[in-house]
Amino acid sequence: MTMADLPMSGSLMRALVPELLLVTGALGLLLATVWQPQGQAAAAAEGAERTSLIARFAMLLCGLTGIAVIIAWGDAAAGTADGRIAGDGFRWAVDLVILGGTGLVLALLDADHERSQAFSPEVPVLLLLSASGMMVLAAARDLMIVFLGIELMSLAVYVLAGVNRRSARGAESAVKYFLLGAFSTGFLLYGMALVFGATGSTRYADIATWIAQHPALSPMLRIGMGLLLVGFAFKVAAAPFHVWTPDVYDGAPLPVTAFMAAVVKTAAFAAFLRLMTDAFVGPVAEWHAVLWWLAVLTMVLGNVFALSQTNLVRMLGYSSIAHAGYLLVTIIAHSAGGVSALLFYAVTYTLATMAAFGVLITVSGGRDQAPTLADVTGLWSTRPGLAVAMAVSLLALLGMPLAGGMGFFAKWYLLQAAWQAAAPQAVLAIVLVLSSVVSAGYYLKVIAAMFMRPAATNGSVAEPVPMAHGVLVLCTVALLVLGLVPTPVSRLAGRAHLATGAESQRTVPPAPITTPLSTASLTR
Repeated sequence: MTMADLPMSGSLMRALVPELLLVTGALGLLLATVWQPQGQAAAAAEGAERTSLIARFAMLLCGLTGIAVIIAWGDAAAGTADGRIAGDGFRWAVDLVILGGTGLVLALLDADHERSQAFSPEVPVLLLLSASGMMVLAAARDLMIVFLGIELMSLAVYVLAGVNRRSARGAESAVKYFLLGAFSTGFLLYGMALVFGATGSTRYADIATWIAQHPALSPMLRIGMGLLLVGFAFKVAAAPFHVWTPDVYDGAPLPVTAFMAAVVKTAAFAAFLRLMTDAFVGPVAEWHAVLWWLAVLTMVLGNVFALSQTNLVRMLGYSSIAHAGYLLVTIIAHSAGGVSALLFYAVTYTLATMAAFGVLITVSGGRDQAPTLADVTGLWSTRPGLAVAMAVSLLALLGMPLAGGMGFFAKWYLLQAAWQAAAPQAVLAIVLVLSSVVSAGYYLKVIAAMFMRPAATNGSVAEPVPMAHGVLVLCTVALLVLGLVPTPVSRLAGRAHLATGAESQRTVPPAPITTPLSTASLTR
């Protein structure tokens, strides 16, 4: 790759306007964290207040960046001319999910900080920088840009995992995450190098063209594809590369765990799906069987290991592993329906995860200790609002109709994508349904403890702080309303086409998404 191959700076700047806006705002907030008042006591008090203030400005910045994304969605020339930065609807839809999830995490961070005083003013800035890396991942159609996005995302999250310096659990979590994350990044980088050595380019369109011209894949390309699969399997916590997930989730601060479980997973899957359906669209058979077994193993192990958990954070950690298996189905489907199903599922999973962690943050009361089943026992009798929010979020994760209706539609679209694939995935769909039935064992266990057992005698749960209360109300109402009327989100998912190859700047009509109540195609 020569300098002549690089996109023009003006085109690149225009293609990355939302990312640049977010990074510029984050750096401006970082400057605000540097100033310290005179006196150690005054500095400590000012620092605690400044964390909340910066978190709220960061939420505002996420909203402004979201507006920039919506404006860019209507720009026909939003990507770069050479196709290294995508300008398709999939990128913008993923960006909106990332920004919405980051905004909710910032609200949870503010709520947790009000009780624990555990976060420095730099923490909201790290969340924004990580989110900017995720947005780069969603836009990348070049392996080098993917690597830059992963590093920008991951380096900030490594620090966030151990940001509570008073917590030994947090330090252990950060070290584990850093070591295993660096190990997985090594797989990705070696895989990228081998793919470049085999094809002579890191651009997705060039890789796809080379593969089309050389159907007999070289051993170097096969090994490179395998290493990339392993690296992304680590990033999305797919079995058997999931072993870091429960320990890291358990040790990290609860808002950071919510961020990793929902927002990081969304970005990683967006990059994974674009890579496999854009660059490696030719040799589908080479990676299809590998992902098929990864999906089955991930769904089964995640749900089985979650059954025995009484630590609610570890339970949700294993649950997130199972959901990674569900999302792998969207890549295996290898269709426009799979792309739409991934986006709908990402919205549902983000809302449910934020609601569940909002309850856990309130229940924990600022303690450096993961909430357990005993902490929510009898919650209905002491804080019925919290019990309802937790029940709705868990039923959405389960995919139960009515109360968890949005989760039901998310699972339905996954099944639809599996059945409507070019090679229908009947067995995979059956495994998905059966593993979801297994998950009822631990989701309903928590709901039964909240509603059917007496409360503990050691005191009631404190009232949620305003920020946590707002997140709980917003997410719970959204899950219920969108469960009854899923059309707004399904329309968004249907518009989010994934352009590939020479179509990087051309709108491709998506495959229709239908509901179980109506088989009519959704209009744009």
